[in-house]
Amino acid sequence: MKMTVPASEHGVIRLFAIDLEPAEVLAFQDPVYDDADDVVWPLKTALGAKLLDQDFVEVFDVADLGELGLSGYLTQGVGIAQTEVDAHHLALAAAKGHLLLVTSAAFGGFESALTIQAPLRHIATLNEEREPVKFETLPDGGAKGAITIDAKPPKSDARIGGMIATYALIAMFALVGLMVWVSG
Repeated sequence: MKMTVPASEHGVIRLFAIDLEPAEVLAFQDPVYDDADDVVWPLKTALGAKLLDQDFVEVFDVADLGELGLSGYLTQGVGIAQTEVDAHHLALAAAKGHLLLVTSAAFGGFESALTIQAPLRHIATLNEEREPVKFETLPDGGAKGAITIDAKPPKSDARIGGMIATYALIAMFALVGLMVWVSG
């Protein structure tokens, strides 16, 4: 099975069944290093992904969900809309054993062409519930009318004091110059 994950995708969850014995799942889900220090990750290989961030990949056993169940976990734990879960009710109810949950963020924001291989089997692609964007009117006051800006800002006390000191120095310079000229 082939899937394409767009680069701009966010809020999409892909759910897969892992058709392995419970004892084999641990070796499948965790990346290991081979003798040449290359990463070998069977889960990534089975997805056919070139890039996969382990922080956004979850492997779990449906039995561990207890009374909450898979549908409850998806709505309450992952944030999938109830209508999305209801649309895939039969496939989700039939899911047993270990499952793989992959979020859009696992692909690092890059477009990914996936080629799903055994032991993975696609169950559903679900969208996280998102609040619609609401645009509210701007608050009154500053949002109305034109803003008038004075051409000259008011003079501060420090500026006025500096101007007086400058004029006093100029007057003293002129007075000293006059005294030197008269005496000379």
